[in-house]
Amino acid sequence: MVLFFSTTGNTEYIAKQIAARLNDQTVDLLPLIREHDYSDIHSDAPFVICAPVYVCEMPGFVAEYLKNARLTGCREVYFVFTSGGYAGISGPLAGGLIRKKGMRYRGYAEVVMPQNYIATNLYDEPGDSEIERMISESSGAADLIAETIRSGDDLKVRHKWLLEYAAIIPANPIWQRLMQPVKPFYATDKCTGCGLCADRCPLKKIHMMPQRTSGKVSSYPKWTGRSCAHCMSCIQNCPARAIEYGNITPGKKRYRFKDYQYAAPESK
Repeated sequence: MVLFFSTTGNTEYIAKQIAARLNDQTVDLLPLIREHDYSDIHSDAPFVICAPVYVCEMPGFVAEYLKNARLTGCREVYFVFTSGGYAGISGPLAGGLIRKKGMRYRGYAEVVMPQNYIATNLYDEPGDSEIERMISESSGAADLIAETIRSGDDLKVRHKWLLEYAAIIPANPIWQRLMQPVKPFYATDKCTGCGLCADRCPLKKIHMMPQRTSGKVSSYPKWTGRSCAHCMSCIQNCPARAIEYGNITPGKKRYRFKDYQYAAPESK
């Protein structure tokens, strides 16, 4: 069974590519995470868990779900992480989580996919040709991962240095608290009140609020709480491109995998 969490489609694509090569099924974790649904998920084959990387780790809400999820059947677990180029200490932390569940950790793989975090000016926006190249090459990575799993071998990546742990573990919660506030998110007049942003928020931080315009009652999104995961689901998936983040995102290109799916080898 291949489990995945995905916001803009990168991880979903890799998960489905691996599942197809293993003749296995996929489970989208988003609705389960949103509803804190820890119902049994059974698999006779090894579990393959696919997730993006946020601030050098697996998203905290994904890790929290996995801690409580009841994975039955096969006791072996592989991980696959998608990132813009650095998965940090996602693998070792995932291994510790799985071992605490009494399951066998079979290693992890990293797949480089287009960067989708636009609520900062720290990263350069990839051009279309770079996005197309990454997507095209990712299919080959899925081939190698699936073959390793099919062969019953462990997934292996480079050694993680102690300095990485020392830098990431204490800095991560500080970064999330100070650098990921919800306040700068807002919806412009382009908003149609469709509610997709609220439906796809894994932490349910977005609520649709009623408003009266031109004598009609419509709705608009309101972000609640002090901080969120900055998963970019709301801003990247808005069909009206009506969501912005302060003065950082206006004018920036939005990214969704489906807009570049033509670059995948299977689509050519």
